[in-house]
Amino acid sequence: MGSQTQISSFAFHKIRDYVHRTAGIIIGADKTALVTGRLWRRLELFGFDSYEAYFSFVSSPKGAQERNTMLDLLTTNETYFFREPAHFNFLRDEIIPQQGYNKMRVWCAASSTGEEAHSIAMVLADTLGKTNWDILATDISGKVLEHARTGVYRAERINQIPEDYLKNYCRRGIGEYEGMLAVVPSLRSHITFEQHNLLNAREDDAQFDVIFLRNVMIYFDNATKQKVVENLLRALRPGGWLILGHCESLQGLNTGLTTVRPSIYRKPQAAAAFKRFAS
Repeated sequence: MGSQTQISSFAFHKIRDYVHRTAGIIIGADKTALVTGRLWRRLELFGFDSYEAYFSFVSSPKGAQERNTMLDLLTTNETYFFREPAHFNFLRDEIIPQQGYNKMRVWCAASSTGEEAHSIAMVLADTLGKTNWDILATDISGKVLEHARTGVYRAERINQIPEDYLKNYCRRGIGEYEGMLAVVPSLRSHITFEQHNLLNAREDDAQFDVIFLRNVMIYFDNATKQKVVENLLRALRPGGWLILGHCESLQGLNTGLTTVRPSIYRKPQAAAAFKRFAS
C-alpha cells in the first residue's frame, strides 16, 4: 500500500470536517487507521500518492461522484439480522398490541444494507399479516441501499433469525447463489428504500407509528443529535415510539419524549381538541 497507509494531520482533519458537515458523523481523532483502511484503495485506483491530492480531487467539480463514494465508505456500519433482539420483542409484545390504527407505518431511519428493515418486516408480517403495514427504510448511502433492495445476504449473517421466520420469509440460494440467503419478495414489497440525510427534515408529511434509529446517535455530537431528533419527531405521530440503540440515550436533549425504558421513548398523545363541560 505504500504511502496510502500514511495520512497527514491536515488531510485527516479535512476529511473529518467534510464527513461531519455533510452527515453529522464525528470521526474520532484516533481513527486515522479507519480512514486510511477504508480509503487507501481509492487512492490506488486514481493514482494519488497522498490524501491531500485525493481530497483536493473529491472537492473539485470532477470529484462529485467520488465524494459520494468516500462518504459511503466512511459512514457505512456493520449490521446483522435481529441485532439487539429485545427491541424486536418489544415491537411484537408491547407496541403492536397497542396499535389502534388500520395500518402500521414504521421508519427504519438508518437502514444500512437492510438487515434491520427486513427484521422489522418479519415481525410485522408474523403479527399483523400481509396487508396492514409498511416500512420506509432510509440511509445516507446510496450504495448500501442498492444492496438492501436486493434482499440477498451471505448465509453466515442469518444466525440471529428465529427459525420460523427463516422458514417463512427466507430462501437459501442454490447453484451460483450457494451460501446466500434471499428475503422473499412478498416481504420486500412492503419496504420502500430511499436515500435520506438525517440532518434534513423529510419533505413529505408522512407520519410514522414507530421510528428505529439505532446505533447511529453515538457518532453525533449533542448539537447534531438535537437537530436529528427534531427532524424525526416531525414525522412521529402523537403516541408514536422512538427506538435507539442500547448504548444510546437522549440525555441532555430537549425532546418532550417520555422514557419507556432505556433506549425506548414515546411521544405524548395529542391533547384533546376540546373539553366537554358538564352543563
